[in-house]
Amino acid sequence: MKIGLAQINPTVGDLTGNASLVLEQYRALQGQGADLVLTPELALTGYPPQDLLFQSGFVEGNLSALEGLARAVGETPLVVGYVDFFDGTGRPFRNAAAVLQHGKVVAKVFKSLLPNYDVFDEARYFEPASQVAPIELLGRKIGVTLCEDIWDAAHLPRAYYPQSPLASLVAQGAEIILNLSASPFTVGKPQQRLEMLGALAKRFGVPIAYCNCTGANDQLVFDGNSLLLGADGLLRLALPAFKQAAKLGDLRSPPQPHVYSESEESLHDALVLGVRDYFKKCGFQSAVIGLSGGIDSAVVACIAAEALGAENVMGVTMPTRYSSEGSVLDSEYLAQALAIEFLNIPIGRSFEVFEGQFTQIFQGLPGNETEENMQPRLRGMTLMALANKFGRLALSTGNKSELAVGYCTLYGDMCGALSVISDVQKTDVYRLARWINRHKEIIPNATIQKPPSAELRPDQRDQDTLPPYEILDPILKLHIEEMCSLKEIVALGFEEKTVRWILRRVRLNEHKRSQAAPGLKVTMRAFGMGRRMPIAQAFQA
Repeated sequence: MKIGLAQINPTVGDLTGNASLVLEQYRALQGQGADLVLTPELALTGYPPQDLLFQSGFVEGNLSALEGLARAVGETPLVVGYVDFFDGTGRPFRNAAAVLQHGKVVAKVFKSLLPNYDVFDEARYFEPASQVAPIELLGRKIGVTLCEDIWDAAHLPRAYYPQSPLASLVAQGAEIILNLSASPFTVGKPQQRLEMLGALAKRFGVPIAYCNCTGANDQLVFDGNSLLLGADGLLRLALPAFKQAAKLGDLRSPPQPHVYSESEESLHDALVLGVRDYFKKCGFQSAVIGLSGGIDSAVVACIAAEALGAENVMGVTMPTRYSSEGSVLDSEYLAQALAIEFLNIPIGRSFEVFEGQFTQIFQGLPGNETEENMQPRLRGMTLMALANKFGRLALSTGNKSELAVGYCTLYGDMCGALSVISDVQKTDVYRLARWINRHKEIIPNATIQKPPSAELRPDQRDQDTLPPYEILDPILKLHIEEMCSLKEIVALGFEEKTVRWILRRVRLNEHKRSQAAPGLKVTMRAFGMGRRMPIAQAFQA
């Protein structure tokens, strides 16, 4: 059987546009001789549609799009993801797949396993399938599954489900398994999927066609990496990462090797796609970024320039009396290397005026972070003025390490429409910078080599306030991504005093993160929609 995989980039809510995209790829694959064409989960609505499902006319509109698509489908079947109504007792909708052929809907399949962890919230909207059974198509019994339906307990955070739709379909004679997926990217996940699907195909003795979407919607990035595997568990077709693609795979073809790109490359490409789609799908073209001469803003500027084009990125340095000459020069060098617009707007006089307003009120009080934070807030105001005047979106440049412990300023450096690297730890930001410079110097070597500093007071260094990032980052990863307690982290050999300080800072700064710009998710647990912590709480891990 020749199976066409239509790895599309749908936009949430663009029902007509998504249907047109599906039809375009269907016709291309049909022309190549596909016996069947497979699309991603919820291809017509985009994933995740969230509370748009409750919006009057939304689900009806996706059903109209499905009917229009069906009329355009000929002899070659098309399997497409959409949302259906559920009329019984329970939630109002179903996450569904329709088989279209000869101008009509010939079969419907509903999702059985509804994830309700991390970023997933499907139990809020959907009712699970009441039964699982193969469908008769092209003279074969075909098992249609939707995303989570094919994931086994060994590859999930825990055993969430008592049943296996895949095992049930095979037991009922399914000869081929199709999987429509909307699986968000995290570093290392493409390899995990390949290993899991290969093991499942071999264990059950059935070929598996896996079609994932690509693109980004808000905080989620989808990597594509769609696959076709034979009943021997070996790969027959692999689609590219982070790109829309339509390819035909033949189950009779010989196995092929596949090696995924290194983690720095996939992380970089995920962030580039996340920025590009955020701007495109929100109707913006250009960005403004504060350039500090530091590693974080440099990496964000590189990502933005690739995502949007250098002509659509404005970099702004805003020095005060504490800014080193090297930081200003490094910012200018970076802007020239990227060929982006560069502005130098000193805020020293504004800072003096702002400080002066409080001379009498603060009289007799020692200087502290109050005066320090005035500077990033003035910078934030400057960036927002430029964004408003020129119709740009401001990108915030804080990393996950800083955001975790509150080493950032509300209404200052946290200003922005999108937080590009808020799920990237500081040590990984350095890895990204070195990868970006792998062929030539784009980010100044001085930026990579100098000790990180906010430059808000004389001779300031991050390490004056924070533990070394080589210690901070592993502790944060254990606590935030693996949910380890103080006792568990200390048992791994970390100093208790340091761990206690870090965990307290994480807890105290929840209010900042609740006000932060949305960030692009690239790890198993990011700040944002997948991590829901109370602000006012007294529990100490």
